Amino acid sequence: MAATAAFRDAPLSRPTFPPPSPAARPIDRAAWIAAFRHVRDETERRAAPLSAEDQQIQSMADASPTKWHRAHTTWFFEQFLLRDNLPDFSVYDERLHYLFNSYYVAAGPRQPRIMRGLITRPNAEEVRAYRTHVDRAVEHLITQATDAVLASVLPVLEIGLYHEQQHQELLITDILHAFGQNPLNPAYDKTWRFPAPEAVAGTVALPGGVTRIGHEGDGFSFDNESPRHDTLILPCTIDRALVTNVQWQAFMADGGYARPELWLSDGWIMAQSEGWEAPGYWQHGEEGWSSMTLAGRRPIQPTLPVTHVSYYEADAYARWAGRDLPTEFEWEVAAREGLLADAFGSVWQWTRSAYTAYPGYRPVAGALGEYNGKFMSNQFVLRGSSVATPLGHARTGYRNFFYPHQRWQFTGLRLADANA
Repeated sequence: MAATAAFRDAPLSRPTFPPPSPAARPIDRAAWIAAFRHVRDETERRAAPLSAEDQQIQSMADASPTKWHRAHTTWFFEQFLLRDNLPDFSVYDERLHYLFNSYYVAAGPRQPRIMRGLITRPNAEEVRAYRTHVDRAVEHLITQATDAVLASVLPVLEIGLYHEQQHQELLITDILHAFGQNPLNPAYDKTWRFPAPEAVAGTVALPGGVTRIGHEGDGFSFDNESPRHDTLILPCTIDRALVTNVQWQAFMADGGYARPELWLSDGWIMAQSEGWEAPGYWQHGEEGWSSMTLAGRRPIQPTLPVTHVSYYEADAYARWAGRDLPTEFEWEVAAREGLLADAFGSVWQWTRSAYTAYPGYRPVAGALGEYNGKFMSNQFVLRGSSVATPLGHARTGYRNFFYPHQRWQFTGLRLADANA
């Protein structure tokens, strides 16, 4: 079994992702059905190692139960794709609309996020039946709709597929957090191993100047990746490699978590109130440091990238090292030139860029306009992708974002130097 086979894409014989561009002519209906099945099957494959009890747990307000992820992604297709576009579509159960809406205010009221773990009914098998009902309807729509109708709904189907892939990653990180609270240190997959980092060192220089940033081309992007625009990049260098566990341990050994001069004020308050002494999931025992992983609790491996660190910790580490975090634009320029090792598939990388709108950004009309734009406040941008990100989902221009205190995702960092 491959190191991440338990929750990464299946063997190459399976349908590929991403799907064709909605603008492609003629419309390849079979390819869209294959892409839809691929994504829906991947969600179920990631949930398969989990018991009904595992799928029910909600370990904190930021996380959601596996069963909720499975149902919410199904509700998304039912709500935004099927209700208005498939004649005679039969809603599976109107009561589920309240339970599995997430944050779409325009779509109606919803179960409070912190109370998702209280939804014991429908059970896991009933959620499977819900998924089957909606899957059949979506495939019927793709097969039977006129070309004109299908062309109008394919953009919604496409964003629904990428939306479900986001929840596939959350499914993994949320269950890891839940297992991290269990004294038995259960494993999601005993064979799982973090991928070995690329053997590189040193820095690369960016000369500076005005460059184009943001999405271009016909491929998919989320609305927050546009519009493409000119951005000034100052001369700088950026590390090719990610910060490793052994480097982080040097920060810890030098009192990094106990030196307020290294920390932003809010970060210092958070670190003190939460008792941070190491990255998330790290514990110190008789045999040294260990971390909770998808394979259970394992000794810290010095050469692996540090992960499960917050923006506050990443910023403090950079200050301790006398360095900077890169801006998201510096990262994008370096990544699209192929200059960064482990840019994708290892850890999301914090940047020092606040998550805000690109010049000229406008959210799309309707409830889907709530997808990204309304979160452009008090968060920071991460670039790249992680070990839990489905293959085919990552892009150079992808803008992930989290609050600066959050660290249950696979989040790490690389360093830069401004004005080099």
